[in-house]
Order: sequence, then structure tokens, then C-alpha cells
Amino acid sequence: MPPHANRKIAVVGLGPRGIGALEALADLAARVGLRIEADLFDASAVPGAGPNFDPGESPLCRLNIPMRDIELRAPDSLAVTPLDAWLDPPVGPDAFPERARIGSYLSYRFAALQAAPGLALTQIATLVTDARREDGAWHLQTDDGWRGPYAEVLIVPGQPATEPDAQLADWRRHAGRTAATLASAYPASRLQRQAEDWAGRTVAVRGFALSFFDVVRVLTQGLGGRFSERGYQPSGREPACILPFSLDGQPPAPKPETRDVDRRFDPEDAETDAFRAAIAAAMGHPADQACSDVSAALIPPLHRILDAHGVTVAHQDLRDWLQSEWTSPGSQDGTDPVTALRDGIAMAEGRLAPSIGFAVGQLWRKWQNPLRQTFNPAPAATVETAASLVTFDEGLKRYSYGPPVAACREVLALIEAGIVSVDFSRDPDITPCETGWALRAEGAQVTAAVIVDAVLPSPDPQKLTDPLLTSLMRQGWLTTRDSLAGRTTEDGRLLDTDDRPAPGLALLGRLATGSVIAADSLHDCFGMASRRWADGVIARLV
Repeated sequence: MPPHANRKIAVVGLGPRGIGALEALADLAARVGLRIEADLFDASAVPGAGPNFDPGESPLCRLNIPMRDIELRAPDSLAVTPLDAWLDPPVGPDAFPERARIGSYLSYRFAALQAAPGLALTQIATLVTDARREDGAWHLQTDDGWRGPYAEVLIVPGQPATEPDAQLADWRRHAGRTAATLASAYPASRLQRQAEDWAGRTVAVRGFALSFFDVVRVLTQGLGGRFSERGYQPSGREPACILPFSLDGQPPAPKPETRDVDRRFDPEDAETDAFRAAIAAAMGHPADQACSDVSAALIPPLHRILDAHGVTVAHQDLRDWLQSEWTSPGSQDGTDPVTALRDGIAMAEGRLAPSIGFAVGQLWRKWQNPLRQTFNPAPAATVETAASLVTFDEGLKRYSYGPPVAACREVLALIEAGIVSVDFSRDPDITPCETGWALRAEGAQVTAAVIVDAVLPSPDPQKLTDPLLTSLMRQGWLTTRDSLAGRTTEDGRLLDTDDRPAPGLALLGRLATGSVIAADSLHDCFGMASRRWADGVIARLV
């Protein structure tokens, strides 16, 4: 085969990240006069949206980003309508749109992509179960045999199937042999159907983060309850009590409610430049020095922001808070969950001056793009350096990835109505019993007939059950390092067991955490990671 005669590629997974990567490729291909054939493998009935943004999902599930902050960039050459102009009826700047409506927009983006001059797309609604490299090209196995050859393969799996952790596996076995019920938070439409039989029961929810807010809406509003100025008005069809629990028992803090409140946390240009420089320096330093680099860039804007809110904090107190966050994320948050909710709401409304944690979280949220743009292209000096930065970012999500303030108000109203209880929220002892699970905390006990799992599995390739990815691990194409996920190059190509880039085999998304950071964001799907992958493909195909 003459050089570059094979310009056919495959993309495995067609959610938002697949769309972002293909848009970048279409733009670059058209610029250099290429037309690339692409086979798109995805068994989903809603290509482009994926399960997280299924247009048929419950309208109770909302994005945790207000419209004012949503920027799903597309190349100018594709001439797609921006989200805010496409939505009809429109969504206000401070509102948090339904994920289903975002999914409809992503389906529109996929339809527009099919007309792009640089690509010839073929949808194949099936799972890919294996891959092999033969005669300088890739071949993929599906239910109906092997397909290929492909010059390039991009894997964008979203959240692939994983083994349940020991606790969840034990609960599944228990539910299978008793009347107890173990349910998943998603799809929320399925959860709502299951919950029709849970009236009057006690339902525990594993996880007190973003997914909990979806679950609690489904179990209340989804069953006919409603919120008013008088609080929560029950329908009588909802559970008698909903019990969230997590390791630390703390709810996430809401995002600032309005643009006016939010802009009080804006960094100045010089501060952002200093942050970029700090991340760049940190990537070349051992973990301890890297932590100091980043903290040094955070402290000046934090002083400025807190001072503007009338909060005077000693320099050492800021250093101590940040040091605790590096070594033991969340250990500074000692308040009870109800107080945390009330204070979080007041800070988000601008009625209460921000705590150190709230200010750090909002500043960190506004620096997510500079963080990704600086971290992702540059390999860290040590595994420990990458792990420290990833852990810091993950820990701060309790502030930076917070829910809408309206969702926190709803949970507070449900607590006041006695529908939600946080008495068992902090790492309760849980034991199986004939009628469900007994939860114990601080001398109290309650029995839950149902547990809803609202915890997103960690991006650990060692726990995957997805057949394609496990095969790539066995073959040595997909490798990991210590506690981090898949190893990739700057343009997303996998690094094999010999530290060599896999020829034309790439992985984008949270399964590459450690090589990339802050990847579980809708914005990242349309960011520079997709562009770097497309640049690499074009360079290899031209």
C-alpha cells in the first residue's frame, strides 16, 4: 500500500467528546483539502448526545453549569448555531438548562457535522469488542465480524462498564436474594418508574454530590411533589424518608446564583498569567514543590477577592487551608450538613461573605481552561506530581462543580419537611438485613428498603469490564501508572508498555486522567484536547 493511501479512520463512541473531536478533524481536513472516511461505532440510539445527555431523559436532570458559562466551541468553518441562539424557548443567562435539551442540541451538532466537506461519515450501531494491528493498520471486531483496515482509531468511551466495588457488589448479591432494592441513579427516567413503588419507604442514596440532586428531584417532583413559597408540598407518592450518605457527609456548595455575584470571583489577567506559569512550573517539579508553586499563585487573588468581600484572612491561614487541601481534601469542612447548605446558599446569593473554601472553589472553576491547556500537553516530572494536581482538582469539585443554588434550596426545604434526613450522611455503618439495609450512625439506627447508587465509578482502567478496553490492556496498548488512569501522549495516542506512542490509536476523556486533568467536563469535549488529536491525525495522513 503506498504511503497515506489509507485515509479511513474509526471513532469508537459518539457522545459529546466524539462530536468535538470530529468537528476539529472536519475543520482541519477541509483546510488541507482532504476528505477523510470515518466509521462511527456507537450502539446508542441518540448519536451525539450519549446517555448523559439523552434527549429523552427526565427534564428534572439539569446541567450544573449556568447558561452564562456554557461555551461549546465549534470551528467557524462549520457555521453551527451557538447553543444560546439555538434553544427555543431560550434559557436565561443565570438558568441551568435541562440536560435533555443540551442533548437535542448535540444531536443538531452531529447532523451538521454530517454535511462537513472534510469528512464522509458512516454510522455503525454496534459495539466494538476487540482491536488488532495488522499490516500497518487497525482492525476492529464487532458482532458481525472484523472491520477495517483503519489508519487511525479514536476511542472516546465516556463512562465504560466497570466492576462494582466491593461494597456495591455485596449489596447487589443481597438485593438478589431478599426483598431489598438496589437501583442506579441513571437513567433517571428508569429510576422514576421504579420509584412508583417506593411510596412510604425509606430510601438511602449512596453519594451526596451532584447526582444526588437529580435523584432527590426524581423521588419528589418526579412523583408529583412540588415546591412553593411555603416549602415542599408532598404528593403522598414519594418515599417517607430519603437518606443521603457519603464518606464525609458534606453536600457540595452551589455556584453563584447570578452573573453579578459570580463576577466578584473573576481573576485578573495578570493573576491568570501567573497561574498558567505556576502550573507549567509545577509540571516540571517534584510533588511537594508543585503544590507550593500552585498555592503561591492562588494566594494573591484569594486575598484580593476576600478583601473585596470584607473578609480579612491572614496569609498563613490561607497557606494552611491550601496545605490541608493538598494533603487531606475536605478536612477543613467541619460544619454540619444543614449549616453547610444554608451557608452555601447564602454565599451563592451574595448575602454572606465567602468562606476560604468557597472563594478557592470559584477561582479554581474559572481557571479550569488554563489548567487543562497547561497541564494536558506537558508530561509531569513524576507520577506523584500528576497525582497531586489531579487529587487537588478532584477535591475542589465540591466547590468548583457545584449544583444550582435552587437545587440546594430544594434539598433544604425537603429537610425542613422531614422528607430528607442528613442524620446518617457521614459514612454510616451499613449492614444487610432481611428488609433492606440497617444504617447506624452516632447511636441511631434506621432501615432502608432501597439504596440508590449515585456514585460515578473512578476512571481506573484496572477495573474495566468493557471488552475492547480490557483487550487493549492485555495486548499492552493501554497502560497505566500507579494510581492514575490511561497513559497518553499530548495528542491522545496511547503509550504502550515500552513507552512508545501506539501508532494511530488514541484515547480521549476521563479514562486518561493523569495524562490529562479536569476531563469530566462538557467544555473539555470541545477543547484543545480534541484539536491536538485532530492535528496529529492530519499530520500523519497528509
